[in-house]
Amino acid sequence: MKFCDECGSLMHTEGETWVCRSCENEAARDSQAEAAMATQDGQQDAGAPDVADATDDSTETVQEPCPADDCDSDEAYSQMMPKPGGSYEVRLFTCVECGHKWRDT
Repeated sequence: MKFCDECGSLMHTEGETWVCRSCENEAARDSQAEAAMATQDGQQDAGAPDVADATDDSTETVQEPCPADDCDSDEAYSQMMPKPGGSYEVRLFTCVECGHKWRDT
């Protein structure tokens, strides 16, 4: 990917030239610089991120009604997890009956 030096928009190729769709700025293509660019083929897929599970390391349950439509349970496992960036924590719940997961809003 190459970004326009004039306006910062993403550029596309037209033959031997990079062209900006926003401001029509043009730049010559550089095969060495393009060879160093990461391609989708060269990227690694680490898979889906792990989903937090309030049943991990938790044996205590709390009285919390399950929000799932087809579940009448009022018991859930709970776990506190730090929010990304560390500004505060969020409480996660997992229903004891159906396994539905939700967070405290």
